[in-house]
Amino acid sequence: MGKTFYLEIGSEEIPAGYIVPALEAMSARISRFFDENRISHGEPFVTGTPRRLVLNVPGVAVEQEARTTEIIGPPRQVAYDAQGRPTKAAEGFARGQGVSVDDIRIKSTPKGDYLCIVREEAGLPVKNLLEKMLPDFVAHIPFPKSMRWGSLSVTFARPIRWITGLFGDEVVDFVYGDIRSGSQSFGHRFMSPQALPVTDFESHVENLRKHYVMVDLHERREFIRKEIRKAAATVGGSILEDEELLDEVTQLVEYPFPIVGEFEEKYLELPPELLITVIKKHQRYFAVTDGTDRLLRYFVTVSNTIPRHVPLVAAGNARVVRARLEDARFYYEEDQKVRLEDRAEQLKGVVFHSKMGTSWEKVERFTVLARMLGERLAPECLDTLSRAACLCKADLVSGMVGEFPELQGIMGRAYARLQGEPEPVAAAIYEHYLPTRAGGPIPQGIEGALLSIADKMDTIAACFGVGLIPTGTADPFALRRQTLGIIRIILEKPFRLSLTELIDRALPLLESKLTEPAEAVRRNILDFFQGRLHHQMVSQEGYSPDVVDAALAVGIDDLVEAVMRAKALSVFRSRPDFDSLASAFKRVVNIIKEPESAPVDPALLGSPAEQALFAAVTDTESVVEGCLSRSDYDAALESMSRLKAFIDAFFDSVLVMDRDDSVRRNRLALLTRIHNLFSRVADFRKIQTG
Repeated sequence: MGKTFYLEIGSEEIPAGYIVPALEAMSARISRFFDENRISHGEPFVTGTPRRLVLNVPGVAVEQEARTTEIIGPPRQVAYDAQGRPTKAAEGFARGQGVSVDDIRIKSTPKGDYLCIVREEAGLPVKNLLEKMLPDFVAHIPFPKSMRWGSLSVTFARPIRWITGLFGDEVVDFVYGDIRSGSQSFGHRFMSPQALPVTDFESHVENLRKHYVMVDLHERREFIRKEIRKAAATVGGSILEDEELLDEVTQLVEYPFPIVGEFEEKYLELPPELLITVIKKHQRYFAVTDGTDRLLRYFVTVSNTIPRHVPLVAAGNARVVRARLEDARFYYEEDQKVRLEDRAEQLKGVVFHSKMGTSWEKVERFTVLARMLGERLAPECLDTLSRAACLCKADLVSGMVGEFPELQGIMGRAYARLQGEPEPVAAAIYEHYLPTRAGGPIPQGIEGALLSIADKMDTIAACFGVGLIPTGTADPFALRRQTLGIIRIILEKPFRLSLTELIDRALPLLESKLTEPAEAVRRNILDFFQGRLHHQMVSQEGYSPDVVDAALAVGIDDLVEAVMRAKALSVFRSRPDFDSLASAFKRVVNIIKEPESAPVDPALLGSPAEQALFAAVTDTESVVEGCLSRSDYDAALESMSRLKAFIDAFFDSVLVMDRDDSVRRNRLALLTRIHNLFSRVADFRKIQTG
């Protein structure tokens, strides 16, 4: 049955964003440790609060599995002479393995007899292995930032106050910093700070609950959701649902207690997005609505304790919110005294990046890109698009965005509406920042979508052009997110445009800024887009990596076409006869070392098999051309699959590499035509077959 391994690391309050990634890393690493050390185990369970990270693994074996290993040495004929005496090779092999020559065995293999040493390795006690491993395990729990405390050299997210380590009912004894592991934990820091004995995970969870610690993340999250809804209902409102805020608050408290607060009615005159930002981003409170989209003058905060005097705490929360709302109202009123076009002029004095020029220069560049896109995709929207491009960055120099940077675009839209700009212009000002996160909404209007593509492409081209290419850990300009944003907009709209043409238009606008050769920059950007698209299709949408590789190898200039090819190929691959089809295609491709440029001469097609193949290829080319003209890749692949029987018959009856040079080249020319036909859909060499 095994034993349960329990680890709890208690500390000062850990920042909310640190907790879940740390727990995920702990789960992955303990599983890897057990697997690599031949220790059977159950599924790890991780959870935590701001003051504790918890890992519980049931069914852990008491000892490692025993292991027998074979170490192969030199061939027998080298290790022994004609009289059967060991040579220096045998003696050296034995010495290197720490055994005598008498311990050597002979192992027969398909390649002959070889010297072999067999080692029997007994399993070690798992508790001992854990005690040796855990100090390093704790040290390598990843955090965005770690700290030292006191005079210690060890680090952690925050100073560690206790460590609970149990294997069954035994303490896993180890030291990290100045803390020795034990069998006790602690209750809530303020409401029940006493030590708590730990015997097993289930009873400990219940005991913590009695001492005001709701340790299970999921339970705590759903409890908060239920309680804040009940709190909002007491004032006749509904919680403005916000999963991201709910996640954050869940990781800020050990024992949640909701409190309703309120502010003056006059602040409801401010834009709703502004109110929500102040309440959510700066105070981590939940906004309250009337059940539709209209905000009420209430909010719900989640305390980490049960206050002695709830109205007093609510009044204190309200004072803090009121001060922030008063600041917001001041900036909102002051900002309206300057028109957006005048603020846009101020961008001439704002440096976007020392290597890329001012924000004004950036606006000028992506306005050109936006107009190019507009001319091709929405010529009727050019005036609106140009106006939105001119104003879309103006709110960056407003007082409101200076105070609340997360309101960029939101305040631009609000000010545009106030000064009478058409709604498509106001909407595009906001939407050109979208999507702001993975899986977030994309622009709904065509002006916002085109402006978003143009702005993001300018940033990508500029960064690549001055050598600011993302690394494995560093991506300060969020180029991965911006690239994926462009891909999503193009695919979801969908826009049929040339990615290469867009890049080629962006780079000359940056000519005076580029520090890298333009052709290399262009190639790197296309590779980057291909990598992002590949990652999206494989990791997020579940396509097979080799299918995506094969489809994207044809090119990604038209992203919509590239994805259609991959989807059609994925369906085509599910056919029961796919492996034999792919093998036939690969056989054609593999035999052509250099594509034959000369046309096929029908007069040199001597055998019935090659004549039949030529006729079939000619017919299929015509059909495939029609399919591709309407982007029907399913039909194109189906038509191409009918060539298999002709290809098989050709190879069965014809020697391609004929001694007659003209015959050989003619047959290679025929195979080249098949290769070229296949290559319009995918590179079948990249497809894995059974």
